[in-house]
Amino acid sequence: MEDLSPRRGDSVFAGLVGASQVLGLVSVVLTGVWMGHYRGGFAWDGSAQEFNLHPLCMVLGLIFLQGDAILVYRVFRNEAKKHVKLLHGIIHLLALIISIVGVVAVFDFHRAAKIPDMYSLHSWCGMATLILFCLQWVLGLLFFLFPVASSWLRATYLPIHVFCGLSLLVMAIGTSLLGITEKLLFSIMTTYSQFAPEGVLANALGILLVLYGLTLVYLVTKEEYRRPPNPEEESLSVHFKNLTEGEVPTP
Repeated sequence: MEDLSPRRGDSVFAGLVGASQVLGLVSVVLTGVWMGHYRGGFAWDGSAQEFNLHPLCMVLGLIFLQGDAILVYRVFRNEAKKHVKLLHGIIHLLALIISIVGVVAVFDFHRAAKIPDMYSLHSWCGMATLILFCLQWVLGLLFFLFPVASSWLRATYLPIHVFCGLSLLVMAIGTSLLGITEKLLFSIMTTYSQFAPEGVLANALGILLVLYGLTLVYLVTKEEYRRPPNPEEESLSVHFKNLTEGEVPTP
């Protein structure tokens, strides 16, 4: 009976990870269907089809890939930390590149259509999220992947980095919900209240994004799914404990 509990925990963990991937991938697919089927497809010519790249890139990059980059520390929690760090950084870099393409697409479309930039709550939240995401990636690179900071500074920044990572995922999902609503009101305002198929699909997309975010937050914050201690992490923990207790860490 005692041996069954860890196995059951592993099964639940695997099921939740699988569910998160299904939710994330279906969200990306639904975004593609929405923009491809209902909004006319994709292009890079300043037209409305170029704008369609924006929601697809943001859902793929700033939500799905960002979430998976966070999740690697749980999925590969028994692997060598340096390899997991590298994978974490690479996925985040890919997410950043795709997100920048999405932002360039919407600015390019606005310029061609002579639409003002950065006037909506969605655009304010989105730009803040992207800028903070860039800063988070650069600081993670300098503090952890190719550390130039001392152990004392790394220990100080580590809990902030973890908190900011989850916060940025929540911000990205919240910004996407604002964008979904804004796009629907711009595109199908007269039929949205009549449960138009496009509106139902977009609403379903929003719900899936929320479920994806909730699943990720649960997996990342549940104590039993954390990485087991290793010498490097123990060292950081000792430095952080000394810092919070007012002691001076030894070099």
